[in-house]
Amino acid sequence: MQRNNVRTYKYKAGKNTVIVVKIEQAATANSRTGNALAANQADVTILAKKRRNNRV
Repeated sequence: MQRNNVRTYKYKAGKNTVIVVKIEQAATANSRTGNALAANQADVTILAKKRRNNRV
């Protein structure tokens, strides 16, 4: 992996909140003989925050 750039944007659309995750990656591979494969893969996990119910 040569380079990794992650940007997140949060938009409000009515009642819903939309999260956009923009991932830019660059990978290179080389070998002396044969073929080389550069894997360009990303794992993204989005976890929701738990809300506290403070209403009485």
